[in-house]
Amino acid sequence: MRVFSILLLCLPLLTACGGSDKPAIAEGNAVLCQQTSLNARIGCELSRNYLWYREMTNVAPESITSATDYFHASLSPRDNFSFILTEQEYQDRFINAAYYGFGFASQRTDNSSALQVLYVYQQSSAAERGLKRGDKITEIEGISVSEWLSGLDSGRYSSTDIYGPNQAGVVRNFVWKQPDGAQLRADMLKSRVITNTVLHRTVQQIADRKVGYLVFNSFIELSELELEQSFQFFSEQQIDDLILDLRYNSGGLIRVANQLSSHIAFPRLQGKIFVRYQYNDKNSSRNNTVLFSPGAGSTVLNLPRVFVLTTPGSCSSSELVINSMSPFVEVVQIGQATCGKPVGQIPTQIDNFRLFAINFQTLNALNFGDYFDGLLPSCSVSPRVTGDWGEQSDPLYAAALDYIRLGRCPSVTSASASATVAGILRQQAASARNLPSWQLYNEQ
Repeated sequence: MRVFSILLLCLPLLTACGGSDKPAIAEGNAVLCQQTSLNARIGCELSRNYLWYREMTNVAPESITSATDYFHASLSPRDNFSFILTEQEYQDRFINAAYYGFGFASQRTDNSSALQVLYVYQQSSAAERGLKRGDKITEIEGISVSEWLSGLDSGRYSSTDIYGPNQAGVVRNFVWKQPDGAQLRADMLKSRVITNTVLHRTVQQIADRKVGYLVFNSFIELSELELEQSFQFFSEQQIDDLILDLRYNSGGLIRVANQLSSHIAFPRLQGKIFVRYQYNDKNSSRNNTVLFSPGAGSTVLNLPRVFVLTTPGSCSSSELVINSMSPFVEVVQIGQATCGKPVGQIPTQIDNFRLFAINFQTLNALNFGDYFDGLLPSCSVSPRVTGDWGEQSDPLYAAALDYIRLGRCPSVTSASASATVAGILRQQAASARNLPSWQLYNEQ
């Protein structure tokens, strides 16, 4: 699952921009809902169920040919989260959890002279060839990464030029360096990649405590079984603490967020409120409360605290886990501010499209859900990729281990209460919300 960014324009002479012209909005909505074109049906759905329907831009359905463009142009200027997919894209990303690629994600490093690998999917060509988190790709198809990225930025190259089309059978030759300096070369084959959502799980002894470490990357259908298997493993190991790594997790299904939270501490959460849903004033009858439940999971722990590793890439359901558990369990957030998405959407099918328009806001048991600037960490730590998962040189992971040893944030990374630090973290989260996924990290 990727982070989507939408450019929204507030056009002059359009009545709904400020949300104050209620009669005009109502009249426009009535007209929309009497029409049968695809764009009009999309506009009608937004006018009825969109959380910020009063702030919609009043765009005539016939003025824009593309359904996707019309959807984007109609949204509230404040909306950084709504998106639209074709039915096939929806099935591939959220149901089948598969795509055609090499099976790794990367980000630019070393002044755009290399691509540093962030994670590798288990059943992929990249995993088979030995590519791992922390490796740095320096050459693709005999051309340096520096040249490829320079050409990509200037428009001389496209992503397809570098990696080939998104179809099975495409081969590219990669050269990469491991953290110890060893250089490897291999041909990688594009194939159907199953996107496992548990990227890593281990248990290690820290002083007198057994510490579980779970790297979780997305809340999708596949996650239900993977989480159950992971917590069976942690239960058998009888862990005392859990480090939950959500640094790249941009969200997904809320019921999976509930399952994950309940896996961690269900005896402390049973009968308690997981989330309150608040819809727009047209749909206030749908407002409801959901209790904690392990759902598809049967194995639950009873941990009094959990350490959560976050960055601006931690969004939506990742934030919901933190916010929902906080009234009942000690949540020690380590890293950077999250993206700031206390809202959600119910995918609605119209013809061959799925609309992911914001439908509701989420609140915890204390009625708190105002974190549009992101959830700030208890311990402020800047992330850095130093090697594969579980390396104690990883700053976020190391800070969590130090907290377990010391009972507090390490002094070199402890969060400052100054407005300057808080402002920087909020700015990072806001920037992440407005970047397309390929600028946060590149998944191939």
